[in-house]
Order: sequence, then structure tokens, then C-alpha cells
Amino acid sequence: MIKNISIDLLVPFENHPFKERSGIEQQELTESIKENGLLEPIIVRSFPAGKYEIISGHRRVEACKALGITSVPVTIKELTKDEAIVQMVDSNIHREHILPSEKAFAYKMKSEALKHQGKTSCQLGTKLRTDEKIAETVDDSARQI
Repeated sequence: MIKNISIDLLVPFENHPFKERSGIEQQELTESIKENGLLEPIIVRSFPAGKYEIISGHRRVEACKALGITSVPVTIKELTKDEAIVQMVDSNIHREHILPSEKAFAYKMKSEALKHQGKTSCQLGTKLRTDEKIAETVDDSARQI
């Protein structure tokens, strides 16, 4: 379900490994939102004190703030912290320009989150190690991860 909420209710994801970019990429995103509006809702999860933690859309939120937009469409997902980490990494890892250090930190976060979920690969019907499971969803090998 998509809902419009005040941009002031959004808080960044704790320890978000992907840094917000300034420069031409952010300018192009801001210009696109200015011309076309926000085409894709921000993905959030409930957070204490009536706030919402951003899972996907940090750069879009910053662009909206720069344009003076006060409310944005969001999709609210009920996720545990570990589920939110996995989704946040998966929604950002395919971006064009990611620093190796950002990618490494993101893979580490996802690996730890998968281990915390308490589901062994045997319970999931596979016998993959965590790095192999991550490698299935990205363009990097398990060894590189």
C-alpha cells in the first residue's frame, strides 16, 4: 500500500553503507524529480516515535528536500531489522557507481543479517554458505564477497 507522508517523518537507515552522492548524479536525479515527480515510492519501515526508517530511497529523499517537497509517497513494510538490512542492501547493490568499500560494508551487513535470521541453508532447501547465497543475487562471486 502506498501512502503519502511528511518528509520530516523519514529517518536514514542506521549505518547505511551507501553514501549519498553530490555532483552530477544527484543533480540529474533532482532535475528528473523536478520535471517528472517522484516516480517510485520510498520504501520504509515503521520506526519509534511515529517516524519511518528509509530502506530504499535515501538519494530521492535528499533530492525532494532540495526541491522543497514536503510529502512523499512511501511503501511501508513490516520488517525486522535483519530483514530490512537484507532489503536495503539488495535495493542498492545494483547501483551504477558504488565504491568498493561501500560494497564490502554492504555485503558484510547482509551476511551478518542473514546469519541473525536463524535460518540455516538446509532449512531453506539449499546447502549454500552465506557468501554463496549473496553471490546468487549480485554480479560478484562468492569468493569476491
